[in-house]
Amino acid sequence: MKIQLPKKALVTGAAGFLGSHLCRRLLADGYEVTAVDNLFTGTKSNISDLMDSPRFSFVQHDIILPFWGQFDEIYNLACPASPVHYQHNPVETMKTSVLGMLNIMDLALKTKAKVLHASTSEVYGDPLVHPQVESYWGNVNTIGIRSCYDEGKRCAETLAADYRREYDVDVRMVRIFNTYGPNMHPQDGRVISNFVMQALHDEDITLFGDGLQTRSFQYCDDLIEAMRRYMSLPRETVDAFCAKHGLGAPVINTGNPGEYTIKELAEETLRQIPESKSKLVYRPLPSDDPKRRKPDIALARELLGWEPKVPLKEGLSKTIEYFRAQQIS
Repeated sequence: MKIQLPKKALVTGAAGFLGSHLCRRLLADGYEVTAVDNLFTGTKSNISDLMDSPRFSFVQHDIILPFWGQFDEIYNLACPASPVHYQHNPVETMKTSVLGMLNIMDLALKTKAKVLHASTSEVYGDPLVHPQVESYWGNVNTIGIRSCYDEGKRCAETLAADYRREYDVDVRMVRIFNTYGPNMHPQDGRVISNFVMQALHDEDITLFGDGLQTRSFQYCDDLIEAMRRYMSLPRETVDAFCAKHGLGAPVINTGNPGEYTIKELAEETLRQIPESKSKLVYRPLPSDDPKRRKPDIALARELLGWEPKVPLKEGLSKTIEYFRAQQIS
C-alpha cells in the first residue's frame, strides 16, 4: 500500500501576526511546515507552541536573499504591514516586497510549487471607488511616506502576474483588508492594537482627523480560512474563473465588508474595557491616510464560497483577551 506523505508548505513571515496563525492551521491540516522569518517584526513567541511538532521547522532568514527547498505550496506573507514598522526602514520594506517576491517566484518556478501571495488593500491607495473591486487600479502616491509598502506590494503583484503569464507559475493573490486578532504586535501602530493598548493603560485614545474615516475589520481566522480554500482549488478552476471575469491574474479581495468609522471602533473598545479611564482625543490626519476602505468580496464569495463569519464585537473581545494576557505574563 502506498504511503501518503504530508504536503510540504513554506511560509515566509511565519513568526508574524498572520504567518503564525497560518502555520498553526497548516499543521492542523496535516502539512509539514517550514517557517521562515527574519524576526524584524515577527517574534518567536508567536510560534513557540509549534516548535516541538515534528512537522514544523523554523529558519531565521531574510527573503531578500534566495532560499532553497522542495515544497508543494509557498505562502508569501513576509513584509512589515503596519505604518510604524514599514516606515521605520522603507528601503528594506521595498526590498522585501520586490526582491523577496523575485526569490519566491524563482523558487516556485524551479520546484513547480503553488504560490499564494499576501497582497494588501493598500494597493488601492486612497480609493476614489467605493467599495473597492479587484478591477480598480487605485489612487496612489508613488513618493509618499506610505509608498514603500503600497508600491512594493503593487510591484509584487506585477511580478506574480508576469511569472504566471511568462513562465506559467501557479500563483494566486489575496488583497488583504484590515485584519486583526491575537498575536498582533502591541506596538504595531495599527488602529485596533493602538486603541486596545491605550484603553488598557488608561491613555487617551487617539483619533486622527474627525474620526469619521472608515475601515472594514476582518478577524484573522476568517482570512486564514479564505487562504486555505483558495490554495485548495485546482489550477483549472482558478484559470477558468479568471477567464470568466476578465482578470489579468488570479487576485481576490479578502476582508469584512462591514464598515465602521474609527470613532465607532474606539467607542466599542471602551465598551469592552469598561474599567478604562481613557478619553477620546483628536489629532491631525497623517499624510496619505485613506478616508474610506471597504472591500467588495463578490469574487471571493463566488470562487471560494467564503465570507467572514466573526463579527467585530466578538473578534475584538478575543483580541482584548489576548492583550490582557500579555500584560499579565
